Amino acid sequence: MDFDLSAEQEMIKNTARDFADREIMPGAQERDRNAIFDRSIIDKLAKLGFLSPTLPEKYGGMGADFISEALIFEEIGRVDSSIRTTLSVQVSLTELPILNFGTEVQRQKYLPLLADGTWLGCFGLTEPGAGSDAANLETRAVKQGSQWSLTGRKMWISNGGLANLALIFAQTNPELKAKGLAAFLVETQTPGFSTQTIKGKLGLRSSNTAELILEDVRVPAENMLGEIGDGFKIAMWALDQGRFGVASGCVGIIQGCVNASVKYAKDRHAFGRPIAGFQLVQEMISDMVVDYEAARLLVHRAGHLKNKGVRNTRETSIAKLYASEAAVRAALNAIQVHGGYGYSDEYPVERYLRDAKVATLYEGTSQIQKLIIGRLTTGIDAFT
Repeated sequence: MDFDLSAEQEMIKNTARDFADREIMPGAQERDRNAIFDRSIIDKLAKLGFLSPTLPEKYGGMGADFISEALIFEEIGRVDSSIRTTLSVQVSLTELPILNFGTEVQRQKYLPLLADGTWLGCFGLTEPGAGSDAANLETRAVKQGSQWSLTGRKMWISNGGLANLALIFAQTNPELKAKGLAAFLVETQTPGFSTQTIKGKLGLRSSNTAELILEDVRVPAENMLGEIGDGFKIAMWALDQGRFGVASGCVGIIQGCVNASVKYAKDRHAFGRPIAGFQLVQEMISDMVVDYEAARLLVHRAGHLKNKGVRNTRETSIAKLYASEAAVRAALNAIQVHGGYGYSDEYPVERYLRDAKVATLYEGTSQIQKLIIGRLTTGIDAFT
């Protein structure tokens, strides 16, 4: 693995950084305070190609590699994890599953709309009673002639209230458990499909999170992604992509914590000198820096394997576990460096903590990542 970025990767990183500083950072505090989703930022990201970095050009994408995707998510996550969440759901959990498992008709129909931001997508797996236990979904799919009727509820769905296309996982035969799961591409304007926005979140306040409600939603048979029984495989594959995006964004959070803490520690004086000169302040900042470097290397190792097209579930889970927990540690240290000011939203570090915590929960909790890593290390499945 070459640790140096290519000229193209450097260009993408710099473009993402400039855009984040110019277009996203200035309004991040207000959007968070007032739970404002700014669609214009997503439209601008689409014009840069950042809504489809790893899609082939034939479908409207940039045709870039996974390291480039990570760099984009890092820079966006450095200033606003809500925007990064919207972006990574669009890319990792919607576009890439269609690219990998879809028919050519499905790709041609949906990917260009997602790539240019005309449509937003969401990933409908989690339910009120099924999060980590994805094999026991209660949403049902019943064949009705040339259509499937979907009935059920999905919970904690990022982009759910704004999406034009939902990737919905449903059970076709409960007796088959995981082998009965199927995935469906559902256009959200279909009769029977509705949403309820979830409010009062601890973090990611300016991203949209919703409950999806499906009441006899009729989906054409040709909108099944893969075959009956492929749903569990598709969901797990998609989560590998999503975890990579979450981990990349967490690297950005850590970098944001470092930047904010260094600036504050240089500006803040106590006992006649900048607090940046105090040993224990330097210890907290150095801990953040070490976590940043380690998390970034783990993410880029997973991206390197993705570029090679080899299985990377273990490496992606390690990256997601480490980066998400490290982001929480970094945010706690950053608040400590800022003292009382860190406890208010006058500075961004309290938002970093609130936004970082969800990364240890969604797309597989830290405990689930440990079970995945343990299974792949010992060969023994602790899930069963």
